[in-house]
Amino acid sequence: MDIQITGLRRAFGRVAALRGVDLTVPGGMFGLLGGNGAGKTTLMRVLAGVLAPGGGQVSVGGHDLTRRSGRLAVQRRLGYLPQDFGVYPDLSPREFLDYVALLKGLDDPAARRRQVGELLEMVGLAEVAGRRLKGFSGGMRRRVGIAQALLGDPALLVVDEPTAGLDPEERVRFRTLLAGLAGQRTVLLSTHIVEDVAQTCPDAAVLAAGQVIYTGSVADLARTGEGATWELHTTGAPPTEGVVVSAVARPDGTVYRVVSAVRPSADATPVTPSLEDGYVALMRQHASMSSAT
Repeated sequence: MDIQITGLRRAFGRVAALRGVDLTVPGGMFGLLGGNGAGKTTLMRVLAGVLAPGGGQVSVGGHDLTRRSGRLAVQRRLGYLPQDFGVYPDLSPREFLDYVALLKGLDDPAARRRQVGELLEMVGLAEVAGRRLKGFSGGMRRRVGIAQALLGDPALLVVDEPTAGLDPEERVRFRTLLAGLAGQRTVLLSTHIVEDVAQTCPDAAVLAAGQVIYTGSVADLARTGEGATWELHTTGAPPTEGVVVSAVARPDGTVYRVVSAVRPSADATPVTPSLEDGYVALMRQHASMSSAT
């Protein structure tokens, strides 16, 4: 289910959340990276039909989201896991999914029970399907969230910050689950966690201050940090030039990984950039260009 966005704008009063977004998502697994306040959640809500565009053109699977009829058509084929996903704590996962399935129009009781059971098995909750949700961990609730989004076998799955607040084991489990869902559908993963995109998405876009500043392969985004990623092993103070991406303490000093357009220290050596390095380098380039205009 392809996505075509041209000149998308959306404001809340005098605050412009999206300022002329241009983006094409052909299908499969696609990442959307950006910091807090970049406009990611607003964009996800527009694509989910929750918000109407304030200007520009948005087409999802050939449906025009500037029209109410288009938004309704997309919502019939959509699975959506918002950033703030709430459940009814006194229901069990099976009861909750059955309720959501009814809201989605799955009226056949046998088919509904079968799909709920299959999804609980898929997300690893079949053995606790009768327990009350109020006793679930954050990761288990997120798995219930992805299960409800998959009811009705949607062609487009939109997930907003799905691993935020999860422990490392749950994050890995959730990333693996998401990656396995992209075979026959479009999965749009919105996050500020670079590692989530690095481990699941072949292609991505980067959003900053309501505009897309990069779109392309994850490998090319990592290469943005070429010539600007350094490693410094020192017993002295941390480097003041550039951005320290990581600092690893050792008995003989600290190893700093730094993103900087210039060598941060005479002892610094160039290293191959990771996706996080490329992302930091891109954001620094964007900030520098913005301040110059």
